[in-house]
Amino acid sequence: MKQTTHPPDSRPARGRNTAATDAPPPAGRGTRRRPASTQWAAWGFLAPVTLYLALFYAYPLYRNIDLSLRDYTVRSFVQGNAPFTGLKNYRTVFDDPAFAPALLHTVVFTAVCLAFQYAIGLALAVFFNQHFRLSATLRALFLVPWLLPLIVSASTWSWMLNSDSGIVNAALHVIGVGPVNWLTSPSWSLTSVTIANIWIGVPFNLVVLYSGLQSIPASLYEAAALDGAGSWQRFWRVTFPLLRPVSAITLLLGLVYTLKVFDIIWIMTKGGPADSSTTFATWSYQFGFGNLLPAFGLGAAVGNLLVVAALVFGLLYVRVQRKRALS
Repeated sequence: MKQTTHPPDSRPARGRNTAATDAPPPAGRGTRRRPASTQWAAWGFLAPVTLYLALFYAYPLYRNIDLSLRDYTVRSFVQGNAPFTGLKNYRTVFDDPAFAPALLHTVVFTAVCLAFQYAIGLALAVFFNQHFRLSATLRALFLVPWLLPLIVSASTWSWMLNSDSGIVNAALHVIGVGPVNWLTSPSWSLTSVTIANIWIGVPFNLVVLYSGLQSIPASLYEAAALDGAGSWQRFWRVTFPLLRPVSAITLLLGLVYTLKVFDIIWIMTKGGPADSSTTFATWSYQFGFGNLLPAFGLGAAVGNLLVVAALVFGLLYVRVQRKRALS
């Protein structure tokens, strides 16, 4: 019989060598390492930002904390031998009779300014979102308070609210209302600086909220109108929910700005009369620079309280945004 020869099987035999061949390569052996030049380029791009944050944020914050923990006077500030006092400056601030009024004024001033700035800015943003004639021109005019230097705005409001020659009292006289001591009465001084700060902060809210409205698709409003939703329902069911992320960052930035407002209050009332318009910002300045014998440690302690307040609200915002992203 004729023997038939079969060609050798080209398939690899299943054995140890095959198992070793089929096994995936060890981790890290098959991946390419990033070239050193790319890593240096990344660090080069990060270096300016890191240096800027270190010089203008980290170091000033460290110095302010150090000031609040030492008994700094003019002499010790120059010579650099201020004794370490721990939390003594903070206890002094909390025990000061002016602490409770300054805290109340700061809370009222911040809350009222945020509420009115956001409400007026949102109303104007919705109004200008209609895209009527001269809409762009009027929006540009509303930016004037935001573009003016604060010293100009505060000086203008001081003149307008002057008890004797101010235009506000002149307008009140026309309608039969007696003059109001806007800047010299303890009952009206905080209201005066609050009105001025609201006027300055409305354009910022208008610009940010208007940009948020531009990102809402028009098809959503058309669908809501087809479903029979009125103007108020479209605003409450479509505009306001979709504007929440923009509203959150607007309120957060407004909060940080309003907490540190100093120029408006100091130029208009200097925190008076009788500390009736003193906030933490002006109180910190009075400690550090408003006396013949400045108390830099106490001023730094009050300033750090503002930093902590802004940090707390910032962390709350980050936490809310993280929960919203996860959901």
